This record gives sequence, structure tokens and C-alpha cells, in this order.
Amino acid sequence: MARVTVEDCVDKVTNRFELILLAAHRARAIANGSEMTVEQENDKNPVVALREIADATVSPDDIREGLIHSIQKNVEVDEPEAGAAPLLAQDRRGPLLGRDEQGSDNVVDQITMSEEQLLRGMESLTPLEPSSNGPSGGGGGGGGSGRGR
Repeated sequence: MARVTVEDCVDKVTNRFELILLAAHRARAIANGSEMTVEQENDKNPVVALREIADATVSPDDIREGLIHSIQKNVEVDEPEAGAAPLLAQDRRGPLLGRDEQGSDNVVDQITMSEEQLLRGMESLTPLEPSSNGPSGGGGGGGGSGRGR
């Protein structure tokens, strides 16, 4: 087969810039192991991608969706329908902050912990490596530039 040109694909994707984006994305997909829908015939991946678009063996809409998905940073996740997942019965739910029975708000849970236990707990949370903003960051001491004395 003769080399494919952009003109062979313009009837499938009318915008040339979009065609190049789609073909480049498809060529990267082929390079990453995606299955080719036409024979390679010693052509490089971009040429194979253009041939696939020209022969309509891959849908430009599918390539477009894949391109958009690969660029997106926040992927939308469909939440389940309200009827799809059963809700817990009211008596099995735990109290919700600010939404539970306000009569129980006057009772305060008292936590008994000694000062020593608190310090041990806090020591286990300290970072192992010194911070870059720590006291050893200055190095000079004395302050000032030493000019004008």
C-alpha cells in the first residue's frame, strides 16, 4: 500500500490539528502494546495509526475518548444509585457529628491519661529525619552581614 497522507484521513476527522492529536495518541497506544487493526507492512506507528483512521478500523470517537481520559487529572467516578446499595438501618448507624441527639451533648467523655503516657505517645510521632527548617539550618550565628560596624 502506498503511504497514507493526512488528506486520506480528512474525511474521517475534518480538523487537521485534531487528526494529528488523535493519530499521535493512537501511535503511542500502539507503541505501548495496543493491538493494531491493520497490517504493519514495515510502517512506523504514526503511519499505522493514520492508516487505521483512514481505513476506519478504529473509531476517531474512541481515540478521542482515550486521549481525553489520558489527559484528565481528576477522573469522574459514577456514584451508585440510591437504590443500588441498601442503607443501614437507623438503629445500626453511629452518631453523626452535629446531627445526633443533642441531649447527649452535655455528657463529656473523660480520657484518663497520665502526662508520661501523653509524652511517650507524642515522642512516637516525631519525625526521624531533622527538618530543613530546624535549628541547624542557619549555620552562622550572630546574625547580620557584618557591614557598617
